[in-house]
Amino acid sequence: MNTATTHSPMAYDDHRNAGFFARAEAWLDARGKGAWIAAMVVGFIFFWPIGLALLAYMIWSKRMFNKSCTAMTRSRARHMGKSSGNSAFDAYKAETLRRLEEEQDKFEDFLERLRDAKDKAEFDQFMNDRAQATPKSGNDDAEPA
Repeated sequence: MNTATTHSPMAYDDHRNAGFFARAEAWLDARGKGAWIAAMVVGFIFFWPIGLALLAYMIWSKRMFNKSCTAMTRSRARHMGKSSGNSAFDAYKAETLRRLEEEQDKFEDFLERLRDAKDKAEFDQFMNDRAQATPKSGNDDAEPA
């Protein structure tokens, strides 16, 4: 058995750091968008690349523009890292969460299309109202000679 690859200090550090970042993300999610913004500001104050990295992550993970990042993410953070001990159930849980996230993305896309259609209908109504209010005649500016 090769113990150098299974118990190397680097592998332990990578796992420990990943656990720290996952815990930090869950902690910030539990406190909401304000905590993320505060962490970003503090990051900019102490060392600007940290603030910039937090801003990029918030935009990439859609935390910056969601109305609330706590509800779904808190539940996901609480349950994603824990194993039930039953691999079949864990696979089922992972697939169900993936499917639900996919459905949520599709629903958000639908809502966006619905908002776009409403905006277009309102704009078209505005243009129709404007066209009816302004009489169209070709020679209003011409004076009789």
